[in-house]
Amino acid sequence: MVKDCLLIEDDLDDQEIFLMALQKINAEIFCAIANDGIEGMNKLSDPAYRPELICIDINMPKITGIECLEKIKKLSHLKNSRIVMYSTSQDKTIMVRCKELGADHFIVKPPGFTPLVESLTTILKG
Repeated sequence: MVKDCLLIEDDLDDQEIFLMALQKINAEIFCAIANDGIEGMNKLSDPAYRPELICIDINMPKITGIECLEKIKKLSHLKNSRIVMYSTSQDKTIMVRCKELGADHFIVKPPGFTPLVESLTTILKG
């Protein structure tokens, strides 16, 4: 089971819901937050920081989630980190692009809390 996670998400409400979902699944999971792609990449650029799971919102200012994904895949110390793209977008082209760039999973932000818990539970077990 994953113990260390980084969420790169600019929306405070989405951050809170995501953290609540993780806590419901397993209260022992530590999830750090980056409020945008630049902050996320600053954290991830440290070779000593190796979260097991990195969840990235696609639509963010400054650096998009897809740009973050491209940069993360170039960092050798993160080669074992699983990457989940987390977005309101249901655009199949974006989903395919994320998979091509190396994302392990894609979660469309669900309309409720329970579907998010279910999606994360499935990912965390895998």
